Amino acid sequence: MAQSSLSLPARLDAASLRQLALDHGANDAGLVSIDDPALDDQRRDILAAFPFARTLLSFAVKMNRENIRSPARSTANLEFHHTGDACDDIARDITSWLEARGLRAGYPAMGFPMEADKWPEKMWVIAHKPVAVAAGLGRMGLHRNVIHPKFGNFILLGTVAINVDVERYSQPLDYNPCVECKLCVAACPTGAIAPDGHFNFAACYTHNYREFMGGFGDWVETIANAKDAKRYRGKVSDPETISMWQSLAFGPNYKAAYCLAVCPAGEDVIGVYEADKGCFRDQILKPLRDKEETIYVTPGSDAEDYVARRFPHKDVKRVGSGLRPKTIDGFLDSVRVLFQRNQSSGLNAIYHFVFTGAQPRRATIRIADQEIHVKDGLVDKPRLTVTADSDTWIRFLRKETSLPWALLRGKIKMRGDPRLLIAFGRCFPS
Repeated sequence: MAQSSLSLPARLDAASLRQLALDHGANDAGLVSIDDPALDDQRRDILAAFPFARTLLSFAVKMNRENIRSPARSTANLEFHHTGDACDDIARDITSWLEARGLRAGYPAMGFPMEADKWPEKMWVIAHKPVAVAAGLGRMGLHRNVIHPKFGNFILLGTVAINVDVERYSQPLDYNPCVECKLCVAACPTGAIAPDGHFNFAACYTHNYREFMGGFGDWVETIANAKDAKRYRGKVSDPETISMWQSLAFGPNYKAAYCLAVCPAGEDVIGVYEADKGCFRDQILKPLRDKEETIYVTPGSDAEDYVARRFPHKDVKRVGSGLRPKTIDGFLDSVRVLFQRNQSSGLNAIYHFVFTGAQPRRATIRIADQEIHVKDGLVDKPRLTVTADSDTWIRFLRKETSLPWALLRGKIKMRGDPRLLIAFGRCFPS
């Protein structure tokens, strides 16, 4: 749609928009069109929040590195929160400047608040990382964080949606600043980052996000299930309770983010690493690996096995992830990211799922060679077919009804070896 009716000032071009972000405190900025193919999987959600959006102004704010690297995680979280506040302030100031000149502009939070009613599905309004990559601010590293060519991964991101097109958009980086040193693999206390590039979302989420979202829900249910204070203290230590209070009072605190701490990529960062790699490992990586701390894992997960094997000096605490799908679409999306590949060892099976009732859908899930593939519709020959009333299946996954009850009442039916459903469940411990 033409924007000529706005009488835009001539100086409002790509260069001036980028400079606007820098003038308001950003350390780098780029522009991407809402029509960019790189945003095909993001566009609908962006336009749902900001239907006027034509251009996305992506910006980065650098963090102080040594705070993030410190084994004292309170210092890291202090930096995360202050930089996050700066991102929100910068986005608001840019938006106000644009609005005062007759444009439409809007911005989501750097992190929180999010659209909590959508939990456990996508809560965030704009996914800043893919926007930043498309806007040329960096590339995704092995650890699934954006690495800026100058500042490395020591950045937080913001986005402003604007209702005008510009004559020239930024281009993605033509190289990846990630140096493939695998220090993030060595530092991760849960084994979430694998040397071959595999990422175990559930392992990272259960530990690092213990004090917000699903972890907070699991803690609340622990309180509800404790009949008295003594039994509660038997499940939750005093330091854990105080830590949860701190997250509630000050802001969500990450438990690790060690992958960020040890990453040496970026022009401003890599010099110390290249000058003395051994010293870098001793001063930055080793204190995080040696730290005595509690690692939160779901029972029967790959993370539980990994911590026991690689970090025997760290305490393992079994907890629930709090991740419970509320829709059939959510279930089929979640299996891709919650899949525990080591727990699937030896399993080679095709599953057909036929959901009836309020949320009808058909899907095929194939698990083989420690990989999972999900397809719409029923394809190939299954070893197990599960036909289920959709509402009953969701209640079963949420542990609100039992499988025997559902089988007896015909709400869930199986054709094939029922042991394959048990094997399927082992791949998704919760």
